[in-house]
Amino acid sequence: MKYQICVSGAAAGATVQAAHQLAYDLGRAIAEEGLTLVTGATVGLPWYAAQGAFSVKGKRGVSIGFSPASSMREHVAVYKLPTREFDYINYTGMAYVGRDVHLVRSSDAIITVGGRMGSLHELSTALESRKVCGVLLGSGGLADYIPTLLEHVDAPGAKDIIYDTDPERLLKKVIERLDEKYEDFIPPTGDEHISAHRAGRG
Repeated sequence: MKYQICVSGAAAGATVQAAHQLAYDLGRAIAEEGLTLVTGATVGLPWYAAQGAFSVKGKRGVSIGFSPASSMREHVAVYKLPTREFDYINYTGMAYVGRDVHLVRSSDAIITVGGRMGSLHELSTALESRKVCGVLLGSGGLADYIPTLLEHVDAPGAKDIIYDTDPERLLKKVIERLDEKYEDFIPPTGDEHISAHRAGRG
């Protein structure tokens, strides 16, 4: 399964400086696993993750950004967000709040690195959507507050959140959890789609 892994994190603030290498290493690991990195097509920690994925020579993975803008012009001129590190950008036109929901709902799992209120919105959306959630402890900001927060605030799936301090080890745990979640699912091949279409079922 070529899972879509969302890296959620702060676009600015203290955690960007403190955890940028962790985000970079996580993005690189996702690409090296041949998975799809999904981010908010923004600056800060998600951008470092995208740079990490972009750095992999002959990478097997794909980097997709979900922009709050409705076009590349708005993405660059109004929001002032990057483009180079992405294989594809989905211009949602939903501003930041709507973009967050689309981003999370389009992912198989979400990994929180650092983070501020926007990352909390993405995490709560992921929990409510029953997504596999990972948290990179030691990256500061929201990530390091999540265990304490969830001791006092009930949330669906909170007990199933995966924690680790190492990006590669955390990713492997997330992949293992996704494999368990989808163990009964057999993805269709291209040939099956063609056969269904020819039979009038596609």
